[in-house]
Amino acid sequence: MTRLDCSVVNCTYNKDDSCCKDNIRVGGRGAKVTDETRCESFRERKDGAANSNAIPSKPTEVACDAESCCYNHACKCAAQQIRVSGSNACQCEQTACATFRAECR
Repeated sequence: MTRLDCSVVNCTYNKDDSCCKDNIRVGGRGAKVTDETRCESFRERKDGAANSNAIPSKPTEVACDAESCCYNHACKCAAQQIRVSGSNACQCEQTACATFRAECR
């Protein structure tokens, strides 16, 4: 499982830069760069509703469709920590896996 930090403050699952969902999916099957990935689990927060009762889930299981990412092992993220970006996203295409790497060194 992966430690997940999230800067997508407009997501219903975000609380204090952490994800309250215990599993997410990163999309971007043919991604070659970070901007071609996205958090498929993103859900826009409506009416300013906050997750006041939600508890951030760390670590989080991350399913990954980004085949060329070096952290993708059998469609699961093997990175110890990832960051999802897209601060004021309104749809999943405006988010990204900021940890995506085509080559790990």
